[in-house]
Amino acid sequence: MSELSFSSVCGWLKFRHLLLIDTLGRTRNMHLAAQQMNLSQPAISKMLKEIESLLGFALFERQPRSMPPTALGEHVLRYAQIALNDARSFVEQIGSLREGGHGHLKVGGIFAATAVALPEAILQIKQRWPLLSIEVVEQTSNHLMEMLEEKKLDLAVARFTDQSQQQRYDFQPLAPEPFCIVVNSRHPLADAGPTSLQQLVDLPWILYPVGTPIRARMELAFAEAGVGMPKNTVDTISMQTFLQVLQRGAMIGMLPNAMVNPLLDSGQLKTLDTPLHLVPQDYGILTRKGEHLLGSALEFAEILKENARLASDTAH
Repeated sequence: MSELSFSSVCGWLKFRHLLLIDTLGRTRNMHLAAQQMNLSQPAISKMLKEIESLLGFALFERQPRSMPPTALGEHVLRYAQIALNDARSFVEQIGSLREGGHGHLKVGGIFAATAVALPEAILQIKQRWPLLSIEVVEQTSNHLMEMLEEKKLDLAVARFTDQSQQQRYDFQPLAPEPFCIVVNSRHPLADAGPTSLQQLVDLPWILYPVGTPIRARMELAFAEAGVGMPKNTVDTISMQTFLQVLQRGAMIGMLPNAMVNPLLDSGQLKTLDTPLHLVPQDYGILTRKGEHLLGSALEFAEILKENARLASDTAH
């Protein structure tokens, strides 16, 4: 192909081409790709050569034991994955609607959102649309934004972690996310009163992993207080593990208020009175830039916003 243009790509690119690119990207092996696509290896090889000829560059390197994507091939592979995810979602939606259902809704949420905001909104939308199929993913903000970009989610309830993300995603704030430092009711510091950070730094902590936005904010708060980070730590992104370890052992943890409030109310956990303070950061609805929500995704977002407005009015 002498010149790659939108019209020329529309004229010859087919979903079977995208499926081949995706399958080769996953297997990195012509024989395995042929098996998974139920085609002969010569047919797979011929199709790949046609695609590369039309694009004007190689998509995969031909190595003795593997076929890794080329630099340009990585971009084509990513497009293939996004397009196939979009098509898969379309098929699921149409299939559900034809069978009398209300389609599929795929939502992601950070831990604070899955503790309160998402469950309440899910119950409300299920009352309106009982046959709506809902899939919920709990992850960090960065991972959720990757899933949004790959069209594995309709929307996410998360937060920006750096300014560059504002160029790729639209954001509608819902609420601030305050944190507290907690221990279980049997911890030696549970009833100790005011406690300095220096008293805490040598004790066992359970923390979000290095590289997560919450961990970065905590590291900054410790640095501003002139205290080093704890060294006796367990790092996990699993909320189930976080809460179980916290409740069973003599550990210190920092968690969103919304997540621990029920355990504080029941007396299972207690907050520590320390000078460490993290400025609350808003979480909200994240969507792909310039892409309007439709159907159940739009209705779900409206429920989230209305619930946040009501909660804010009640707080004031």
